[in-house]
Amino acid sequence: MMASGAAIVASKLLVARYENAVHNQDLFGDTAAADRPSDIRGPLNILLVGIDPRDATTAPLSDSIIVVHVPAGMDKAYLFSIPRDLLVDIPAFDKTGFRGGRSKINAAMSYGSSVGNGKHDVAQGFDLLARTVSQLTGIHDFDAGAIVNFGGFKKIVDAMDGVTMTIDQNVKSEHLQPDGKPRPRYARCADNTCAHPYYGPQATYKPGTYHLQGWQALDYVRQRYGLPNSDYDRQRHQQQFIKAMAQQALSKDVITNPGTLDKVLKAAGSALIFDGKGHSVVDWGFALKGIRSLNMTLIKMPGESLFDGRTYLGEGLKPSATDFFAAVGRDDIGNFLFDHPEYLNKAG
Repeated sequence: MMASGAAIVASKLLVARYENAVHNQDLFGDTAAADRPSDIRGPLNILLVGIDPRDATTAPLSDSIIVVHVPAGMDKAYLFSIPRDLLVDIPAFDKTGFRGGRSKINAAMSYGSSVGNGKHDVAQGFDLLARTVSQLTGIHDFDAGAIVNFGGFKKIVDAMDGVTMTIDQNVKSEHLQPDGKPRPRYARCADNTCAHPYYGPQATYKPGTYHLQGWQALDYVRQRYGLPNSDYDRQRHQQQFIKAMAQQALSKDVITNPGTLDKVLKAAGSALIFDGKGHSVVDWGFALKGIRSLNMTLIKMPGESLFDGRTYLGEGLKPSATDFFAAVGRDDIGNFLFDHPEYLNKAG
C-alpha cells in the first residue's frame, strides 16, 4: 500500500480512474464515518496483513502482520512486524461465537472469519486480528488497514518489470525450483501434514543486490525454513521488500511512464482489500506523498521461543517491547530507537 499509495501522487486524474478497482471494504467492523476528520493527519497507524490466496471455504491465516506508524510530520514511516507465531490473548468475538483464548496471533483471522455454512470472510477475520493487535500494542484505533494478497504482490512487481532489492543472507526456497516451477511434493504429504513436504532442486538466493522478477521476490520473502532466526529473518526480508517496492514505484521508470504506471495501478487494485476509514485510496496517496523509501525505518521486534517442557508454544516478545509500544502511542519512536538501537533492522 505504501508503494502504490505514494505512486498515486503522479496524477490524481489518472488514479481516480482506478479507484474503483481497489476493493474497498469495512475491515474494522465500524461502518460509521461521520465523526472522522475531513483531513488525514498524523500521527497515523496503518495495519497491513498479508495472506496467501485461499477460497471462501478455507479459514484464512495472516502470514504477515505489519504496522506502519507515520509521525505527526507525515514525512517518514516506521514499519514493525508482529511475529506470526506470537503467543497472545485473542479477545472474544461475538460474530463467530469465539469465546477468546490464548493462541498464536496468526490464528486470529481464522477465529474471526467464519460466516456459516463452511464459508469464511477475510474482512471479518481482519476485524478480530485488528482487535488482537490493538490489545497487544495499545493502538486503540487504526487509521487504515489493508489485506494484501501475496499473489497480487507478484503482479505489482511484474508490472514494474521487477524490483531491485538487497539480499542479506543465503536463502534456499522451500517451494520453488531454480526456474521458478513448483518443487515436487511427497505423496504422503499431500494433506500438508509434513513440515517439509517438498523435494528436488531449490531456488537459491545469495547475498548481494539483484533485480528480481515477481516470482523471485515473492518466493524470497516467503522463506523461513533453514534461516538462522526463522520467522524473524523472514519479517526483515518482508519489510525490505516493501521498502524496495516503494523505491521502485517512485522511480522515473514507473512515475513518468504512463504505460507502466497504468499496469502498476491495475495490479495494485487487484492485490488489495482496503479500508481507509472514510478516506479513499487516492486521498491516502496524496496524504502520504512526502514519504520516500529513504525515510522508511525498518524495526525488528526482539522475541524468543516459548516452551512447555519440550513442547513449542509459540513466540514471546522481550519486556522492552512494552516500552516500544508506549513510544508508538506517544509518537516518539525516534527517541526510543536512539536509546534502543537493537530494534533497528540495520540491513534495511
